[in-house]
Amino acid sequence: MEVFKQWYDEKNIVFTRDLRIFFSQCTVKHELSLAEILKLTSDIAVDDYRQRGLSVEILAQHTIFILVSRMSMRFHRIPQGDEVIRLSTWEETPEPLQLKRIYEFYAADGTPLISSVSSWILINPQSRRIMRTKDFTLRKEPDYKRVHDCLDCGKITVPDTLIKLNQRPVCYSDLDGNGHTNNSRYGAFTIDCLPREYQEKQFTDFRINFAKEAVQGDILQMYASFDDMARKIVIVGKKLPDGETCFESELYYRTAVKS
Repeated sequence: MEVFKQWYDEKNIVFTRDLRIFFSQCTVKHELSLAEILKLTSDIAVDDYRQRGLSVEILAQHTIFILVSRMSMRFHRIPQGDEVIRLSTWEETPEPLQLKRIYEFYAADGTPLISSVSSWILINPQSRRIMRTKDFTLRKEPDYKRVHDCLDCGKITVPDTLIKLNQRPVCYSDLDGNGHTNNSRYGAFTIDCLPREYQEKQFTDFRINFAKEAVQGDILQMYASFDDMARKIVIVGKKLPDGETCFESELYYRTAVKS
C-alpha cells in the first residue's frame, strides 16, 4: 500500500506533501486542470496554517479571514493523471498589506513542474476592512525570501480590445466555507469561457487578480482579449447587471509545433 507523507523542513519553514493526481482532477488531455491546481494550492496553504495552530476556526475566533488577492504560475510541465508529485509551500517576508506565499510542484524525480507566487490579504469579517500584515501577530512574521521562476503576481493590465464571450451563474457548488466563490473555481471560469481552439493551447503562464467576491445568484459576464502575436489571452469576469469586475486573469501559451 502506498503511503503519502507530509512534513516540514529542518527549519520549519517549508511544508511539503506527496500526492497522486487522480483521473477526476484532469482535463480531456489527461493533465491536471487549472481549477484543480488552484484547489491544491489553496488546500495546502490552509493545512500549513492548521498544522501551525491557525485553523480556519481559530482565525475566525480572532476575526480574521485570509483571502488570496493575486497569483502567478509558470507551467514547466503540467502534471499528468496518475502521476505522483510533490507540492511544497511556504510564506515569505510580507508587504505592508499583503502576505506572500509560494508554491512549488515537483515530479517524483525532483524536476520542477509548476512555480507559483501569490499574495493574500487579511480581512476583518465584521468590518470588511483590510488589516495590516504587521497586526497579524498570531504567528511569528516570516523573514525569508527566494528567487522564483515565474512572473510577478502584480496587477494585470486589461486592454481596450475585450470582446464579450458568454455568461455563467455562480452556483451553490462554487461556494466555500466563507460563503463566496472559492478561488479555485475561477480557474474553471477562465478556461470554460474560451473558444475550443484556445482551450487546447499549451499554456506556459497564468496570472489572476481577484477584485470582488462572487456569491450564489450572481451572474458573471465573461470577456476576453486575444493577442496572437504575444500569445496572450486576458479574461475578465464582470457581474451583471452593473458590470462590476469580479476577477481578471491572464494566460500565455506556446506556439503550436508543426508536424
